[in-house]
Amino acid sequence: MANIIEKILSRASGKKEVTPGEIIEADIDCAMVNEITGHLTIKYFHEVGAKEVWNKDRIVMVLDHTIPAASVEAAELHKIMREFAREQKIKYFYDVGRGGISHQIMIEKGHVKPGDVVVGADSHTCTYGAIGAFSTGIGSTEMAAVFMTGRLWFKVPKAIEIKVNGNFRKFVTPKDLFLKVAKILGVSGANYRGLEFKGSTIKDMSIAGRMTICNMAIEVGGKAGIVEADEKTLEYLKGRVNGPFFIAKSDQDAEYEKTLELNADDLPPLVSCPDAVDNVKPVSEVEGVELDQVFIGSCTNGRMEDLRLTAEILKGNKVSDKTRLLIIPASQDVFLDALKEGLIEIFLLSGATVANPTCGACYGGHLGVLASGEVCLSTTNRNFIGRMGSTKSKVYLASPATAAVSAIKGRITDPTSFKGD
Repeated sequence: MANIIEKILSRASGKKEVTPGEIIEADIDCAMVNEITGHLTIKYFHEVGAKEVWNKDRIVMVLDHTIPAASVEAAELHKIMREFAREQKIKYFYDVGRGGISHQIMIEKGHVKPGDVVVGADSHTCTYGAIGAFSTGIGSTEMAAVFMTGRLWFKVPKAIEIKVNGNFRKFVTPKDLFLKVAKILGVSGANYRGLEFKGSTIKDMSIAGRMTICNMAIEVGGKAGIVEADEKTLEYLKGRVNGPFFIAKSDQDAEYEKTLELNADDLPPLVSCPDAVDNVKPVSEVEGVELDQVFIGSCTNGRMEDLRLTAEILKGNKVSDKTRLLIIPASQDVFLDALKEGLIEIFLLSGATVANPTCGACYGGHLGVLASGEVCLSTTNRNFIGRMGSTKSKVYLASPATAAVSAIKGRITDPTSFKGD
């Protein structure tokens, strides 16, 4: 009667079974750091006198938050990461121009397998649950301990079951689904819980869509988001992952703290209004809000299906003169695929700016930083005060479909009413 998370953690800790609330020590299959958190991990690693990482092939280091370096401070962080990667002979170091956003890279490049326990010094590490792994964000000091030992303690989380059935209407996406979940649970409604997504809607959902909903589990306080690995997962992993892996499946009588049952058939496009992710309303209720900027990208919605949807809407249309549109692919590979498919040309002809893969705009680091009084509609995952720049700016969160249509109109617009004019 165990759920998928309990099965993965019991295997990683060498126990026959584990129960919610139990403290365990688990083997780590892979650990990831970016330059924002990695420099602190390296600092602590050296301060305690550590000389060598536990496994140079199971550590992934990615420069992604401010690339290329936009300041001397950013350049210094990049330098620290490069020097440590050379010193420790880290096999998987993704420098500027060689990777992209870490959470895209981890799955895209096959660093995560179903059944793995993966930690990252970034809160959106929960993204990797999309392929049936237990993945969660940790702090830089904890990561230093992982670098040294390859192990970490966890409290086994309680789980919330989220059953979704039905089919999305045109221009309604997995992002809208999670915003509905956020509205129901609230920003702290799943604190230290695992969110297990299941049902016909999830089964039909692409890996990219599953990455979106797992990515945002942390936005309701979740310890992890997870989807059971299936045939779609295995097909995606072909050519990416080598060696055996463990596919965990929840027992039919698995226990959950609560169950949410949602119907995708009647889900409208949704928008998260300032200044909290759970301040969610139908787009139709907030139509007309004037926009200074629209951003499409990030570890939440910068994948090929997001860019294809954006291009479908932008083709033959122009971004409003009142609005600027910034589009950032999630990785070098995504950028290259979008280039080959002609999507980048569509974006540029529409009046959008296309930038290299980076987290920059999402966290207000560089590229698209907001000035005081400006309003942005973004496909990212957070909209708290000051997230994308000035503390006097406002950020709305929505899907790529809503974002693209709104960029054309220059104001928040329900994409289901869009006729292409």
